[in-house]
Amino acid sequence: MDRQIQQKKWNRKRILTVAGITALVLLIGGSYYFTSGKSRLNVDTERTTISEIKKGSFQEFIPVNGVVLPVTTIYLDAMEGGRVEEKFVEDGAMMKKGQPILRLSNTDLELQLANQETQVFNVLTQMQISKNNAEQNSINRQNQDAEVDNALKEAERVYNLNKKLYADRVIGSQEFNSSKNLYEYQVRRKKLTEDIMKTDATSMKQQVSQMGESYEQMKKTLALMRKKVGDLVVRAPVDGQLTSLDAEIGESKNKGQRLGQLDVMSGFKVRVDVDEHYISRIFTGLKGDADIAGKNYPLEIKKVYTQVTNGRFQVDMEFVGAAPKNIRRGQTVQIHLTLSDETQAVLLPKGGFYQQTGGNWIFKVGENGNVAYKVDIQLGRQNPDYYEVLQGLKPGDKVITNSYENYGDMQELILKK
Repeated sequence: MDRQIQQKKWNRKRILTVAGITALVLLIGGSYYFTSGKSRLNVDTERTTISEIKKGSFQEFIPVNGVVLPVTTIYLDAMEGGRVEEKFVEDGAMMKKGQPILRLSNTDLELQLANQETQVFNVLTQMQISKNNAEQNSINRQNQDAEVDNALKEAERVYNLNKKLYADRVIGSQEFNSSKNLYEYQVRRKKLTEDIMKTDATSMKQQVSQMGESYEQMKKTLALMRKKVGDLVVRAPVDGQLTSLDAEIGESKNKGQRLGQLDVMSGFKVRVDVDEHYISRIFTGLKGDADIAGKNYPLEIKKVYTQVTNGRFQVDMEFVGAAPKNIRRGQTVQIHLTLSDETQAVLLPKGGFYQQTGGNWIFKVGENGNVAYKVDIQLGRQNPDYYEVLQGLKPGDKVITNSYENYGDMQELILKK
């Protein structure tokens, strides 16, 4: 009797068929999962920087570098051109007011001085001669006036006597008229002499006055010429330290050429370079501080130079209170320049993400910590450490702040440990 053989339900062909169908379903499902909706990227948490949003004190400031300079610097220029004959001190010397620094020679100036002195001497000699002539002329006029006065008195005496004798018929009319005419002549002569003396006196006074003015003017010119020759010796205008002395023996210097400078050591300032982006927010009175030798020193802007060169402009800041003891000219100082008052704000730590997002969005870590998704944000002010968050994040949120350069256009990041 035949026996019925039962077929196996799961033969090899069926198993392969079911496996193929299952794989196809999984492939289709996975493809749908990864190609529909948001794009995702697996990232290693050890290569990410996760920062927490906090609320705290915020103050906007920028780090700037400055160079220490004396508060007052006086430039030494050649008042007169000449050849450097002698140097009395070297660069860096401490100077007292009036102390000589170097001596120039200028033969043209020295010759002009000699000619001016000769002219003044000649004018003085001419004035003395004129004065002597005036005195001699005055004496002669006085003698002449005395003679005229004496002749007038004699003519008056004779006239009065003849007048009486003529009335008594002692003398004739001819003799009387002769004495009368002589008297009237002497009267006119006396008046003419007085007028001449007055005119001579006025003329001589004007002449002496004019020569005196000319002499005084020439004396002033001579004094000016002597000063110009004296300026060939360059002296310190104030107490201070001589720096940047640029002169060597035998070198020729033109009038107005820079010879060096004198730093007044009464205090120091810091000349700071600032990016032109902040030019509208920088003004005198703005505060800052510098850490020098482990101690904080406050500073204040005293002057703003609005000229922009290579994208930067300069300001002068002075120490508020005592300056550091060991500070030196030319020393570089880093300053925190404050742009706003201290306020409370939501703070986002700075990071490389800003270069790719421009501060418009960021990857925010979900509550489970396994995924980070893109959220829009709005940032305000900033300082070297933080951004001020205006919208999109709240204290306690966690965000990825490292560079997004390798994330492409991903919408979500799967955080893998």
